[in-house]
Amino acid sequence: MTTSTKARPATGTPDADRAHAPRPHLWLREGLTGLELAHSAASRRYLAGLPSGDGHPVLVLPGFLAGASSTGFLRGFLRSKGYRVYDWGQGRNMGVRQGLRGRLSERLDHISQRTGQPMSIVGWSAGGIYAREIARENPDRVRSVITMGTPMRGNLRATSAWPAYTLLNRGRNAVDLTPEVLGSRAAPLSVPTTCIYSRYDGIVAWELCTSLPAPTTENVEVRSTHLGFGHHRATLAVVADRLAQPVGTWRPWAG
Repeated sequence: MTTSTKARPATGTPDADRAHAPRPHLWLREGLTGLELAHSAASRRYLAGLPSGDGHPVLVLPGFLAGASSTGFLRGFLRSKGYRVYDWGQGRNMGVRQGLRGRLSERLDHISQRTGQPMSIVGWSAGGIYAREIARENPDRVRSVITMGTPMRGNLRATSAWPAYTLLNRGRNAVDLTPEVLGSRAAPLSVPTTCIYSRYDGIVAWELCTSLPAPTTENVEVRSTHLGFGHHRATLAVVADRLAQPVGTWRPWAG
C-alpha cells in the first residue's frame, strides 16, 4: 500500500527520452487509490497540522478524462487551508479541443478580476500541461505552479493513456507534436514550479513528470499511485507547504 506520508526532493535529471510505459504490476497498483483516499480522509489531525496559506486564489485542473469530481478532495483540502479555490470550469478533460485555450484564458481573466491577485495553479496529470502553458503565457498573473504526475518532456508515448489520448485527439483536435512544440513544452517556467512524481505511478512513466533544472523549479518524489495524487497524504503535504510560501521567498522542498 502506497500511503507513506514522506516526500523527498529529487536529485539529478532522469532520462525521459528513453522512458517506457509503466509495467503491468504498477498499473494494477492503481487499484489502491481508494485506500489512499480513505487513509487521507481518516487523517484529519495530520491534515489540519499542515501549513495554511494567505488566502490567494488557487486554480485546480483535472487530469485526462477526469472532471471536477476527481479534484473534489484536493479542492476541499485547499479551502480548509484558507485559499480561494477554483475548478477549471471546463467539465471533463478530453484533451485538446477547439477553443480550449481561449476559454482557459477567459477563466484566468475571471479569477484575476475577481480576486485582484496572482494565482497559483495546481495541475493533475494532463491538467498540469495546461497549468504550465497558462503560466508560460501569463507569468505576471501566476504566482506558482504545482504539477502532479504531469508528462512534460521525453517519450510522451511512455504512458498507459497514450492510445486513448491519440484516439480522442485526432482530426481537428490533433496536436502536431513537432520537436519545437515538445521543446517549448519541456522548457522550465519563469515562476516557482514544483513537479511531483511517483515511481509507483501506473499510468505515466515517472521520468516524464520531472522538469529540467531551473533556479525556481524542483522535482519532488512521493509514493502515490497516479490516480491518488490528488488525495495522497504526502502529495497534500507538499502542496500545502509550497503554496504557503510568501511571495518572493521561494525555497526548495526540504523533505
